Amino acid sequence: MTNKQLLILGASVLLTSSFQSRSQTMATAPIPKKSAEKLETHGDVRIDNYFWMRLSDEQKEAENPDKQTKDVLDYLDQENDFLKASMKHTEELQENLYTEIISRIKQDDSSVPYTKDGYSYYSRFESGQDYALYCRRMGSSWNEEILLNGPEMAKGHAYFSIGSYEISSNSKLMAYSVDLVSRRQYTIHVKNLETGEVYKDNIENTNGGIVWANDNKTFFYTKNDPVTLRSYQIYKHILGEKAEQDELVYEEKDETFSCYVFKTKSDSYIMIGSNQTMSTEYRYLDANNPNGTWQLISKRERGHEYQVDHRGDEFYIITNWNAKNFRLMTTSIKNTDKSAWKEVIPHRADVFLEGIELFDNFLVINERFNGLNRLQVRDLKAGAGAYHYIAFDDPAYVVDFSTNVEMNSETLRFSYTSLTTPSSIYDYNLSTKKRELKKMQEVVSNTFKPENYISERLMITARDGVKVPVSIVYHKDTKLGNETPLLLYGYGSYGATMDPYFSSVRLSLLDRGFVYAIAHIRGGQELGREWYEDGKLLNKKNTFTDFIDCGKALIAKGYTGEGHLYAQGGSAGGLLMGAVVNMEPQMWNGIIAAVPFVDVVSTMLDESIPLTTGEFDEWGNPTDETYYRYMLSYSPYDNVIATAYPNMLVTTGYWDSQVQYWEPAKWVAKLRELKTDKNRLFLSCDMEVGHGGASGRFQRYKEIALEYSFLLDLEGIQE
Repeated sequence: MTNKQLLILGASVLLTSSFQSRSQTMATAPIPKKSAEKLETHGDVRIDNYFWMRLSDEQKEAENPDKQTKDVLDYLDQENDFLKASMKHTEELQENLYTEIISRIKQDDSSVPYTKDGYSYYSRFESGQDYALYCRRMGSSWNEEILLNGPEMAKGHAYFSIGSYEISSNSKLMAYSVDLVSRRQYTIHVKNLETGEVYKDNIENTNGGIVWANDNKTFFYTKNDPVTLRSYQIYKHILGEKAEQDELVYEEKDETFSCYVFKTKSDSYIMIGSNQTMSTEYRYLDANNPNGTWQLISKRERGHEYQVDHRGDEFYIITNWNAKNFRLMTTSIKNTDKSAWKEVIPHRADVFLEGIELFDNFLVINERFNGLNRLQVRDLKAGAGAYHYIAFDDPAYVVDFSTNVEMNSETLRFSYTSLTTPSSIYDYNLSTKKRELKKMQEVVSNTFKPENYISERLMITARDGVKVPVSIVYHKDTKLGNETPLLLYGYGSYGATMDPYFSSVRLSLLDRGFVYAIAHIRGGQELGREWYEDGKLLNKKNTFTDFIDCGKALIAKGYTGEGHLYAQGGSAGGLLMGAVVNMEPQMWNGIIAAVPFVDVVSTMLDESIPLTTGEFDEWGNPTDETYYRYMLSYSPYDNVIATAYPNMLVTTGYWDSQVQYWEPAKWVAKLRELKTDKNRLFLSCDMEVGHGGASGRFQRYKEIALEYSFLLDLEGIQE
């Protein structure tokens, strides 16, 4: 039995005076103890009655839990029991949903192979297995090599995740990383693909990324800070040497920056990137000379962000230097100073430049126009005027680069999906403009037909006059009106775009009469850089008001009605959920908040917590009173009041390193203490997982089945 299991077992049998007994928990909601903690900042005093719920990693991992740990575990255990007892009448529905969801998934599925150095690489699942097999074949041979056997490797582990793997230049060695705790702390291993031997070169506490030099014996990796988990050191490892002897080649000493290492598509250069929200910096090294000297491309400047790739004797640089929506530049490898950069694609006020794919003779640009991606193809031999766009027809869709690992190719592989189109992989001939469908996600169902679903895209006018896109999907037989249930999803942070993708899982809601909508609110980057900047720092409340205004507009337009509007968001989207229920609690019949970032002020004041220092440019640094006062005005935990709140399901993971479990736990406790209604309030804490939820292909769907049954039950839908 693991230490973690011992902790949980100990908590399950321990009953203290701080909590109700197990039998009482089965009948009524837990009432955790209150212990006032005085928190003073800028002369402002906050009283946190549930501050005691926070445990250190050492406490969580201790073999003999202290009293505080026992109290926390007992409380979380009681919340889980309360949820189970309260949702017992939906157990059959949950099981039916879970069975239905996984029945649509092709059991023996496989990825589309890609070719590298004469080998075809792919992953595949065998029927009934949660984890993939990672494989390759030589040329056209049918002799399969199983490089990593996920089902075998996962045996005996409550959580298992392969972070990444990299093949050496001679195709004989594989370095791969594994996380067994769900804290994104990966251990790197090396396997000889000729003999099957796994070497003793085990390297712990990494971010999972690995880059081989071209000498087939040296690789580079990134270490995480053991407390904050910030990726801050790049090491060089030589096969056969002890990890303790590895050379530190770069350390990121600015605590607001993280660093990482990667290889250019050309395989010619190894790159070290350092980044924070408002600035990036890159160094490069000849991949043929791993003991050489790292060279700086362009030193960091506040507000300057750029990306780098390599082709021929030039670096290609996507930069926001004098270009809010970014532009594309090139520079000679011999002179990377900004003064030598040459413009290839200028800045455009209405087009956001997201990324590029380089080939020997072609350049493909991924850009966003009117909130949707489009792919522009340029023939580099024919000159700047020789370009075309790849056409797409859906009103709302997602297109992105897929796996393109070889420079000497005329084939672009891209992925495509929409709210009604399953995920598809295409090969596109850049010369002939012909596309070939390599694979479409198979929905194992006799009833699914794309034409049975309707996709729409609206532009909603927010309270300040800004137009906010909303993507909508529903079954063609669903009658829209005041009693139609609608689930509105949102995120709105970090410049992350929430694109309208297909989900076979979502069919379980659509087929039962739900409308599903995505609000592309400010804080994302759907409509360019300004869209992001208008939803961060001292503009953060635009994210919340946009979401509320989208919900009100969907009611006004007849897609749903009061009492049937639901909302969902996770992580920073969970912050969104917390903010909107405080601002407009009466709007929503139900809320699902997954791993929600809700204790904003306390977390951003504590620089020992993972992610805090790197996110000052996203939320602000509360040591500055201006930012403190502003984030205090919307922080969900700090703004819970005595009022009626909607039905709520809050989920978290005990081992979450990004949004610690105590944030949602404290939030639920405070809500339960102060709310004046009799609506449902549940906390689901998975004691085995972290931020990403359960590992394995199927386990995660048990949580989705719970979430869907929560919504359906509120609508009186029992099957």
